[in-house]
Amino acid sequence: MLKYALLVLLVVIGLMFAVKTEDELTSGDAEKGRLFAEKNCGKCHAIGPEGDSPLELAPTFRSFGQRWPVEYLAESLAEGIVTGHADMPEFVLSPDEIDDFLSYLNALQPK
Repeated sequence: MLKYALLVLLVVIGLMFAVKTEDELTSGDAEKGRLFAEKNCGKCHAIGPEGDSPLELAPTFRSFGQRWPVEYLAESLAEGIVTGHADMPEFVLSPDEIDDFLSYLNALQPK
């Protein structure tokens, strides 16, 4: 549990350096973002509006906004998210892929 808390803290600190506006969070193609999430994230995370994550410690995508602002993910996605555990691959996305992914994540967050 301590490793998980440290991991979350490191991710949050790394994410705090990039902030996108609400318009920027919805400017991408959410369907393309969903397809990316399905292909690359669904093994561990619940990527949809319901259900539990297959990996117990992996947060559901719909809960990301409760843990940290979704817009903070932009810089980490551009530079490569490194989490400190072997199950999470490092992703480096293009600006368009980031916009698509953040649009999808933002659409999942409870309003």
